[in-house]
Amino acid sequence: MAPPKSPSSPHIVMFPFMAQGHIIPFLTLAKLLDDRTPYTITFVSTPLNIKNLQSSLPPDTSIRLTSLPFNPSDHGLPSNAENTNSIPFHLFIHLCQATQTLQPSFYHLLTSISQQDCGPPLCIIGDIFLGWTVDVARQFDIFHVAFSSCGAYSMAAYFSLWLHLPHAKTRLETFQLPGFPETFRLHRSQLASYLREADGSDPWSVYIQKQISLSLHSNGMLCNAIEEMETTGLEIFRRIIAGIPVWCVGPLIPPSFIDSSSSSSSHSLKLSLGRTGKEPGISIDSCTSWLNLHHPRSVLYISFGSQNTISIPQMMELALGLEASGKPFIWVIRPPIGFDVSEDFRVEWLPEGFEERITETKRGMLVKKWAPQVEILSHGSIGGFLSHCGWNSMVESLSQGVPLIGWPMAAEQFYNAKMMEEELGVCVEIGRGVEEIVGREKVEKVIGVVMGGTEKGEDMKREAVRVGEMIKAAMRGGEGVEKGSSVAAIDDFIKTALSKRGVVE
Repeated sequence: MAPPKSPSSPHIVMFPFMAQGHIIPFLTLAKLLDDRTPYTITFVSTPLNIKNLQSSLPPDTSIRLTSLPFNPSDHGLPSNAENTNSIPFHLFIHLCQATQTLQPSFYHLLTSISQQDCGPPLCIIGDIFLGWTVDVARQFDIFHVAFSSCGAYSMAAYFSLWLHLPHAKTRLETFQLPGFPETFRLHRSQLASYLREADGSDPWSVYIQKQISLSLHSNGMLCNAIEEMETTGLEIFRRIIAGIPVWCVGPLIPPSFIDSSSSSSSHSLKLSLGRTGKEPGISIDSCTSWLNLHHPRSVLYISFGSQNTISIPQMMELALGLEASGKPFIWVIRPPIGFDVSEDFRVEWLPEGFEERITETKRGMLVKKWAPQVEILSHGSIGGFLSHCGWNSMVESLSQGVPLIGWPMAAEQFYNAKMMEEELGVCVEIGRGVEEIVGREKVEKVIGVVMGGTEKGEDMKREAVRVGEMIKAAMRGGEGVEKGSSVAAIDDFIKTALSKRGVVE
């Protein structure tokens, strides 16, 4: 039960970047803070994002959803472009640049809160990609922490790459990263296309370097990491950010996903829907009924996240490889490259008769656009996850002891896959990016390695289960037992924020 909130309780103001991979962990953190503190949580975004989040909060919450004025068309964006999941990739940078125009409105919001409460908020939790919130916090003398929705290893690589652009200073295919051990190397194929082409003067470099540099002036950082799981990554990350305190508060996934006793199934469903702001393309009951037909750990789940997709030729090869593998599967299909993200499914995207064959034999299920991922991964029949390697998806999978087939496509996904494969041994990479086609033979082979009873596959399953136990232990609540490391970190972060405000517990 959450501590009682008084009308005069100080605010914790939270402001995520406008992408599902950022909003989801921010919202989960907001719920944790609401449960563990007597403070008023004010969650800030733009109007459409706030509207989509309304149904994702439980009815008894005291979290306040607050929107800032934003007109996408003022920035050359479509009228609904308030989240990266609603626009094609080439418009992402325009949305990123547009977020900086929210600074005056954010300042006015803090002014209003300060006047109502006769004092400024307790702290601001700002997204690393909204580094300008540090400047606003300074104007009010508010304790500010930058929040990374990713793990420590990938964030360390992301910071090092964008701040130093080491790949632009060599013609070699592999290169070292400043701040990392000398033995660490990245390959150019492990860089997103826009980073591969960055030279320091391009729009992406200008935007990201500025936001990272501003975030490095925060009073601390919150990281969606698990201390015991990322010892190497955290050591490197802490070295790169030079003494700024880091609190590991992950995994920021629905509590009901890692502890079935923590909430009802209906609450779990609300959190699942809140991931996208959209209804799934299939009902939970239909999905569960289909999964119940299959043996434990026999089904492969395939999803490339809320803003990644593949080409039609790649869809064809993936479909044929899935059929050849003989493994049952659930595949979340979004419109392929070159089609509008809201396009309805077309049968010509897949081999002729493919959907009919897999439906008749119950060998496969296609989910159009959106899936109840939390419920799917937690079902006992799931034995592997072919993933784009977004951090939220990977942690959700591992929390259930499900090993991964990695297909990173953008952003920090390449470094997530590298860490999961080389450091933890729970992932096999099948492809990188969308430029090259992964053939049906490779699809069949890799599925066989991970899910076909091979020695490597069995080792991956054991390691995934071990990591899953780490993830669950980190979020122990501390009532009658020792607090998990992430829960303890949340409490220590609040204690530090209070001490900086001059408040004694």
